[in-house]
Amino acid sequence: MLRTVNCGSLTLKQLGEEVTLAGWVQKTRNKGFMLWVDLRDRYGITQIIFDEERSSKEVMHKAQKLGREFVIQIQGKVIERVSKNPNILTGEIEILAHSVEILNPAKTPPFTIENVTDGGEELRMQYRYLDIRRNPVRENLVFRSKVSLAVRNFLSAHDFIDVETPYLIKSTPEGARDFVVPSRMNQGQFYALPQSPQTFKQLLMVGGMDKYFQIVKCFRDEDLRADRQPEFTQIDCEMTFVEQEDILIQFEGLLTHLLQEIKGVKVDKFPRITYAEAMKKYGNDKPDIRFGMEFSELNALAKGKGFNVFDQQELIVGIAVPQAASYTRKQIDTLIDWVKRPQIGATGLVWVKCNPDGSYKSSVDKFYDEKTLASWAEATGAKAGDLILVMGGDTHSTRTQLSALRMELAEQLGLRNPNEFAPLWVVDFPLLEWEEESKRYLAMHHPFTAPKPEQIQLLENNPGEVAANAYDLVLNGNEIGGGSIRIHDAEIQKKMFDLLGFTPEEAQAQFGFLMEAFQYGAPPHGGIALGLDRLVAILGGQESIRDFIAFPKNNSGRDLMIDAPSKIDQTQLDELNLNLKQN
Repeated sequence: MLRTVNCGSLTLKQLGEEVTLAGWVQKTRNKGFMLWVDLRDRYGITQIIFDEERSSKEVMHKAQKLGREFVIQIQGKVIERVSKNPNILTGEIEILAHSVEILNPAKTPPFTIENVTDGGEELRMQYRYLDIRRNPVRENLVFRSKVSLAVRNFLSAHDFIDVETPYLIKSTPEGARDFVVPSRMNQGQFYALPQSPQTFKQLLMVGGMDKYFQIVKCFRDEDLRADRQPEFTQIDCEMTFVEQEDILIQFEGLLTHLLQEIKGVKVDKFPRITYAEAMKKYGNDKPDIRFGMEFSELNALAKGKGFNVFDQQELIVGIAVPQAASYTRKQIDTLIDWVKRPQIGATGLVWVKCNPDGSYKSSVDKFYDEKTLASWAEATGAKAGDLILVMGGDTHSTRTQLSALRMELAEQLGLRNPNEFAPLWVVDFPLLEWEEESKRYLAMHHPFTAPKPEQIQLLENNPGEVAANAYDLVLNGNEIGGGSIRIHDAEIQKKMFDLLGFTPEEAQAQFGFLMEAFQYGAPPHGGIALGLDRLVAILGGQESIRDFIAFPKNNSGRDLMIDAPSKIDQTQLDELNLNLKQN
């Protein structure tokens, strides 16, 4: 071994011991006759001292050559520090070096390897291996490992079997775009990288595995953002002979275990709300319930009062912002400008101040008297000192816009505490959604989601009204998992494909293997997939997933470190029979 101890373990208990350490030079402080080096490894930092009186000339000469990020090995004696550092475990000792070896010199890094660095995000992604040396990034990766291990241990203890499924599979037309892989041995044919192991885990249930899980890479060729990557990791699970309630209880148990094990937080409430209720009360299907500001529909109280802007709208809806009546006109105008941005798309915002003395002041005093404004306050639950914000428009757009404003206000008011955790289930999603452009139904979840058993008969004449036997697990305003009870009956699956616009021939070509499997005694089954990247980020107190991924890609889907995607050699293209022109 090149070291006998690590750089984060020595204390006064080891005083006088001879030790060997190895690591990276964090920084040096040189007084000529005396030189200090902060030596860093994964475990911490230990101060090394070189001194003309106690170190040999050869050792001092080598020490004078050390630079930032040099990889070195030192041997020396543990002594007590004169100037102690109470902020680190090793802060009471230092190592008086009597030998030093440069294992590898280093160029000066392009940014400082410190907790707070001067490197921008793109630069740090280009030199990600250097960024990983920084404590925040390294600790995030260690944290991810801890979460993954806790997941594996919990599921294994509950009789789930870890099974690997293929990465080279068949492309299907549903869902996001596939990443495709040309086959050299089968000219003109392509594999796809899996967006999910969905059909394979269903086949494992047909195969009698009973309980399956896999922490698995998945791939989607879609537009990116801070919490989305072209390749991502999910905790993929499936169970046999279960109903929806069984799955909800099982995975409430998993999240409860993770919060207790990882964060020391006990959560005993998992509210359940329907998709319709979530949209009506919060304007989206993944509501953050750590704070209030629930929507209140005001059509009956706001229409017919001569204010044409509201009279012409499909929906009038408002929220009460706690203790915001003190907002200045400039602050309110800033909110109005915020909702008018193209990203939100609202046309405006009506405000009502609930003054501490019980009176009301609004931007629409000309049309609404105190009695009416008081009724708005009652409907929204606004109290003295609160600010009511009201929007109007078509139902879908208005709910979406007010939802965005609700979240922005919660950020401004400090209501989204990252150390508070509020999970909930959203259930009873629509099975299908109508796409006007193509004039056909799309699967709200995926084509294998079962309808509610009591609504199967509606598939014939009223499919748009059918609710799915599906559920999403939401944590702090983020969907961390989604699943459903699956169709296990071949005839219902055929009907589903028909509703989605597949011809019998297309359905057979794409999913014939699954339909065939259903003929051999497919059991009732269902499952869920949880996004590991997002779950880890939220448990770590953040919502962006990048710093919890060892080698993430940027917003353009590029790996700046290895410069991928990139062109490939023409010989490879010829072998694959791909007639592509590369600029």
